[in-house]
Amino acid sequence: MPALHTIQFSLFPEDNERLQNLCGWRNEHFDQVELRMGVEINARGFQVSITGLADRIVKAEEVVRDLYDSTDEETLSPEKVHLLLHEYGLDSAKALDSEQMLVKTRRKTIKTRNPNQANYIEAIQSYDVNFGIGPAGTGKTYLAVACAVEALENEKVRRIILTRPAVEAGEKLGFLPGDLSQKVDPYLRPLFDALFEMMGFETVERLMEKNVIEVAPLAFMRGRTLNDSFIILDEAQNTTVEQMKMFLTRIGFASTAVITGDITQCDLPKHQKSGLRHVIEVLDGVEGIGFTFYQAQDVVRHALVKKIVRAYDKYDRKQERIKDGKDHGKSSS
Repeated sequence: MPALHTIQFSLFPEDNERLQNLCGWRNEHFDQVELRMGVEINARGFQVSITGLADRIVKAEEVVRDLYDSTDEETLSPEKVHLLLHEYGLDSAKALDSEQMLVKTRRKTIKTRNPNQANYIEAIQSYDVNFGIGPAGTGKTYLAVACAVEALENEKVRRIILTRPAVEAGEKLGFLPGDLSQKVDPYLRPLFDALFEMMGFETVERLMEKNVIEVAPLAFMRGRTLNDSFIILDEAQNTTVEQMKMFLTRIGFASTAVITGDITQCDLPKHQKSGLRHVIEVLDGVEGIGFTFYQAQDVVRHALVKKIVRAYDKYDRKQERIKDGKDHGKSSS
């Protein structure tokens, strides 16, 4: 992976009105430059730092300086920023092969690391129901949580609902100690970790107390209609066909649902078909639903994880060929 560099510089003359003009509402002008140029911009007062690939940060500094110069005579707008980027030959988001999407929360900005992640974010922003399917380490759950937090902070939804089939407890959680939230906490830990990172522990705890963030085992979703919500169903490969249908028919008005899972890691009994595997066939070709399929090359964790995923895929294909050969031999006899 190419090395990232950081460049730092100061803006002169120091003028608070011009600085506000440069940044735009909620830093929208900086966001525009970041997205087009594949860099990260941080400004503390008039001290600016830009992080990215070496050739991009140099050009990004030129853009920021030119934008600041222009604030002396005009009020910037997204359209004017776009025109300046066009003059630099940066009239599309792919101009620097950056194929990158941004998800901005109050605590951090999350950037996609490959085209499949960018397609995933674009689909979540475009469709009410989305599926992220693929191996561990591809970011499908983390990015779904990021989009949920962004939607909540921008008041596009009123609550976040996290759910997951508790296969290990057989969906019968009554014997486990604690209240309902504590019973399912172990199964939703990856979602909580992402929430804490993006919102902070105290904020998440407060929003859970107010039921703005709700945790519910999949078995408890039956009979509900979920309006004005961002709903994440994690580990969906462990849903049954009936559970998946039940979940999808809970989605109400002004809601977004993201379903994530890995069909190669199903913990259901062998005689039960995975609801995630089944829904891929059922909803194939249905308009208004987004599917993003991740591959081993999309893994963004430790490099060994990618090799492990590929090794398992290779082994599974070999076993299928052996099985097909045996079955063919039996049929011939």
